[in-house]
Amino acid sequence: MFDRQPGRLRTLATTTCLAASLATPAAAQGWIELDRPPGRPVVGTVVRTSSSVRVKIEGRVAQVEVEEQFRNTGGGLAEGSYLYPLPGESVFQNLSLWMGAEEVRGEVMRAEVARGIYEEIVRRRRDPALLSLAGHGLVRAQVFPIPPGDTRRIVLRYTQLLDRTGDAVRFRYALGDRGPSGGLVLQLSVADAGRFGTPYSPTHPLTTTRRGAALTVGVDAATGGDLELFLPIRTDLVGTTVVTHAPGGEDGYFMLLLSPPPVAGAAVVPRDITLVVDVSGSMSGAKLDQARSALRQALGTLGEADRFRLIAFSSTVRSFRPGFVGATPANLRAATAFVDGLAADGGTNIEGALDAALDEPAAAGRLGLVVFMTDGLPSIGERSPERLADRAARRGEGLRLFTVGVGHDVNTWLLDRIAAEGHGSAAYVAPESSVETAMGALLGKLRFPALVNLRLLSAPVRFSEQSPAVLPDLFYGEELVLLGRYEGRGSGPVIIEGERNGRRERFAANAVFPTAEPDNDFVPRLWASRRIGDLTRQIRLEGGSPELVARVRDLGLRYGILTEYTSYLVQEPGMLAGGGVRRELVPPAAPAAQSGRTAFDAASRSAALSGAANLAAAKASELQATAETGRETRQAGGRLFTLQRGVWTDATQVDSLHVTSVAPFSPAWFALVRALPELVPCLSVGDAVLVAGRRESVRFAADGIVTWKAGQLAALVSSFRGT
Repeated sequence: MFDRQPGRLRTLATTTCLAASLATPAAAQGWIELDRPPGRPVVGTVVRTSSSVRVKIEGRVAQVEVEEQFRNTGGGLAEGSYLYPLPGESVFQNLSLWMGAEEVRGEVMRAEVARGIYEEIVRRRRDPALLSLAGHGLVRAQVFPIPPGDTRRIVLRYTQLLDRTGDAVRFRYALGDRGPSGGLVLQLSVADAGRFGTPYSPTHPLTTTRRGAALTVGVDAATGGDLELFLPIRTDLVGTTVVTHAPGGEDGYFMLLLSPPPVAGAAVVPRDITLVVDVSGSMSGAKLDQARSALRQALGTLGEADRFRLIAFSSTVRSFRPGFVGATPANLRAATAFVDGLAADGGTNIEGALDAALDEPAAAGRLGLVVFMTDGLPSIGERSPERLADRAARRGEGLRLFTVGVGHDVNTWLLDRIAAEGHGSAAYVAPESSVETAMGALLGKLRFPALVNLRLLSAPVRFSEQSPAVLPDLFYGEELVLLGRYEGRGSGPVIIEGERNGRRERFAANAVFPTAEPDNDFVPRLWASRRIGDLTRQIRLEGGSPELVARVRDLGLRYGILTEYTSYLVQEPGMLAGGGVRRELVPPAAPAAQSGRTAFDAASRSAALSGAANLAAAKASELQATAETGRETRQAGGRLFTLQRGVWTDATQVDSLHVTSVAPFSPAWFALVRALPELVPCLSVGDAVLVAGRRESVRFAADGIVTWKAGQLAALVSSFRGT
């Protein structure tokens, strides 16, 4: 199957076939499948010790190089095959395996041959994870005996044509979910970086570095899964990309990505920025040191067209200068000296600080920003959170208000309400976290305004349940992500209007909104995370109702997102079918009581979910809610499962749904997962799993059917999807 002479390649097929669906994500990392001689045990254990993926993008072409190392940690010789599934629309170049100093090459197999290999491995290993790879082309290379303790290095190269989605080029890569794999480093480099804006991933955190004409993107691959990355193509003002997902039988989902170019050479909206910092006695020590550093950092972000104010408050309120001053070198030096002289003492006069911050509106044609940081409850002047919030709402018209709560003693209702009324956001800094880091992240985001007062003018379909409900301002170097649902079908431009330097400007994103679109299944869960954040914040601000709590619960159960309400109900499965909600689950509308550790944690989760930029960020915000569940749960395929009588049961299952049982790894099982590929992620939950559908559910258990009668599979697929 494979030659030991470098440079020679025998090929079973001249080209790889396209994947069964071009929407399928690109290939996962490869692995070594050990030989299993008949009647003899496998000798040796081979583990992956490291993986690196290097991608070079030029235009719409990606050159991918995957390097992996495997080590035999067993006591005997290990032999097998290295397998790597290729993505659709890719051209295999070569695969090199080093045996000492000698390089050898592998072969590429057609997609239909690959499917048989995958299914045979799945039957033998009872590992459904590989099913998600079926339908790709396959690279295979014989791995000659690896002595105990030895390592083999494998390098695979292929070229892939990337999709263009709206004003963006799209790259996908399946990082894999098959357990520990040593370290994984994935890095992209873009040669003609001037063509692209700031990269965005709805699935994974990114780090971006620009040096001259080069753009380098690092991917935090720790969470595994399928990477989705968009490279916005530079336009004069804003690049627009619309991505949809439509399961059929219900409203579809959309993600609208607005990507301004980097700030270099762009016209920036000038700012009038007011920085307000709490210097009461509770801020003494490390917190005040960090606050000083954050203010110095903020002063360093000011441009020559900006104006600023500095306000410090404790029992009294002190200002650096009366009114706004220009960000001249002399004023910045004086402001830095003012910051260095701040000392912590006295009480917390939030009323006086708010009045001082809001007493001077931004000038015409300028963006007014207020950043308000405090670590405590009001103790001087007005103490009622309701009256303080109303005061801020009346006086803050035209300003963007951003609040930062430090520690558990803040009133989360007050800070959330001020931010909501001021079309800003609230951030919360835990006692063990860095004030400087949180303030730096916020001020860095607000550094270069591109367009303000954004609004959605028209679309070819009706949008609903958008998040954010009101479009925030757009900043250079920062993508704006709008998620929501849409009704019906249609195609045409989505038109958005914004304001820059007193002028209204419009731009359009041409989009297609289908009734059925299986691709982009990351959109529903990211949308649901945002909506849960919005709704839980609404519950805290306006008081709960059974309807609001039920909506949060239903979203959490359907999309596998654990919340305080989902966690409670998961412990009582009987409540799921009935849909009832206990009255004590609804928190009272008591603004004055919303402080302390519990309120702080709830507000932090809501803020994190509302502002989640990717699935990794949304998942991180669920960790505390997960810890609060008193019942064993598992999440897979955007669903939540609980263990009930030995079966991992979908939390949305109700008694009225008919259940069809299928025996795992039987002919019926393989046929079903080919017909319903959305079931594949759920199979990793356990051996016995029940997945809820629209009109019928599927249970995987040993007592299920092994073959399908004529028409039975097609009927089940239709009922499961509700089509």
